[in-house]
Amino acid sequence: MTTAIDAFTSATLKHLREDWWDDDFTQFLAETLRPRAGNRILDVGCGEGLAEVSIGRLHISQIRLVGVDRVVSKVVRARQEAASHNQRVRFAAADACHLPFAAGAFDSLFCVAVLQHIGDVDAALTECARVTAPGGRVVAVEPDNRARYVFSSASSGRAAFEVSRRFLSALAAARRDGSDLAIGPKLPELFSRHDIDPISVRLFPVSHTRLGVPAPADWLARRQAVEGLVEQAPSDAVRALGREYLSALAEYERDATEAGSTFVEIQNTMLFATTGQRR
Repeated sequence: MTTAIDAFTSATLKHLREDWWDDDFTQFLAETLRPRAGNRILDVGCGEGLAEVSIGRLHISQIRLVGVDRVVSKVVRARQEAASHNQRVRFAAADACHLPFAAGAFDSLFCVAVLQHIGDVDAALTECARVTAPGGRVVAVEPDNRARYVFSSASSGRAAFEVSRRFLSALAAARRDGSDLAIGPKLPELFSRHDIDPISVRLFPVSHTRLGVPAPADWLARRQAVEGLVEQAPSDAVRALGREYLSALAEYERDATEAGSTFVEIQNTMLFATTGQRR
């Protein structure tokens, strides 16, 4: 389990990409995109180049990978990462809603855990469809951030989770985060509206289970994450809710410690991988 998928410190999976990506997912992506020699493939929201390095390890000959991300520092890191693996990949800083490529420039395109960050998803998908050649594959992978499942054997844990949801929701509202939390299962409909015919949907579970008392370092990481969010809160009301949450989290830690080996905590959510074909 990584702190990045902890529902007690994040209401969404917006910073998850590097923590669940594995060889099976890389194989799925490669098979779904159907790369052939000479194909140009675009990664929208490439981050630090994880996808490019992972796909490069499959040694698919003569494909041309291009990655874009709006964060310049990530693009720089992606270039360094690809170079360290002797992979020739083009990277550029660009906004998903304004891609700097000609219509039909790519044979296929994918974006993973990207659309959940974007307020204007229609604009982003319009661009994804525009730069993909007719008949080309488009793959988008997104979660349903509203459907996260959390169970705790301690009633204080369930109570703490409910307070965390109120605090994190209030924080997002104060920051005017207008992105769609439940975008994952909506992808087929969104594809259809933007000249992309849905072909399939595959689900990837993201979960972890704790049996027995979590280590003190885990509780410390949770507290520090929440304290950092409280410090960043833009209003007294949100900060007050954050302090209420910290108190509930402290009670949860005490009860979990007292429960000892009988303590259980389970978290689960789902990623929706939708594949479509450009009309």
